Amino acid sequence: MTTQKLIAEGLGTCFLLIGVVGSGIMAEALSGGNIALALLANAVATGAMLYVIITTLGPISGAHFNPAVTLAFALRGEHSWRAVPPYVVAQIVGGIFGVWASHIMFDLSILQTSATMHRTGVAQWFSEIVATFGLLFVIFGGLRSRPDAVPPLVAFYITGAYWFTSSTSFANPAVTIARGFSDTFAGIYPGHILMFIVMQIVGVGLAHLLLPRLFTPPQG
Repeated sequence: MTTQKLIAEGLGTCFLLIGVVGSGIMAEALSGGNIALALLANAVATGAMLYVIITTLGPISGAHFNPAVTLAFALRGEHSWRAVPPYVVAQIVGGIFGVWASHIMFDLSILQTSATMHRTGVAQWFSEIVATFGLLFVIFGGLRSRPDAVPPLVAFYITGAYWFTSSTSFANPAVTIARGFSDTFAGIYPGHILMFIVMQIVGVGLAHLLLPRLFTPPQG
């Protein structure tokens, strides 16, 4: 593991949160109270950012930007367990800096926590299991069939998952933690973060059990 990889993971996650939180702030300001329009803008901007950061930083660090993805690769034996903690720390720190950068760009208080965006309940918890499992399905399925297509596959999946999950598809512990530091459209009340992360880890576990049976290595 090199410093270059950690910088890539931190910077990539930083830009991911800028895409999520910054577009959420702009969308809410310009949508005139139309939540569907705001969510559409938020989803499209996030998907576009994912395509960019995965394409540019993938060759450097693997473009995880997500502790759930890092854990999934480690469980598959494709990422060193010793490298898991540094990756996760870089992702979380980068995500928080991305939130703070968004606040600065929109002239908001830099240090804040979400007081209004309550995201809890069985429906949203289950959505996080589905969202995380689906993300890993897309990543490992794409790596098995068309590795060059992984950036658009992930971007399209997350853009769609904003709409077909009641949680709006966080699917990422670092993103979940970072969004707790923003009392904006994309925020999450800090008291609800833990269950989201637990459900995301459950999604990783299910993916580890099922996906190797589906995406077996090519024979001969």
